[in-house]
Amino acid sequence: MDLRTSLAAQHYAGMRQATTPNSAASTGSTALRDFATTLREGEATAMAAMSGNADPHSLVQALAQTELAVETAVTVRDKVVEAYQEILRMPV
Repeated sequence: MDLRTSLAAQHYAGMRQATTPNSAASTGSTALRDFATTLREGEATAMAAMSGNADPHSLVQALAQTELAVETAVTVRDKVVEAYQEILRMPV
């Protein structure tokens, strides 16, 4: 195994915790669980592709699904921030 690949896998595993939702936040939200599941499946496919156990088509499909999920989450976050800023601008 290439040394750079090993280091990349170690750093990737260390950053994985940042995408894991805590149990209190995900108990009532199926959207958050679906988002986390999509990220986990994409991660598993990427790891399989790095070790040579996945075909390129499944890797591209998993990456596209993960990209769509992240873009959706960013859009929702932006809308929430915009709504909060609009509330702050309201006169009291």
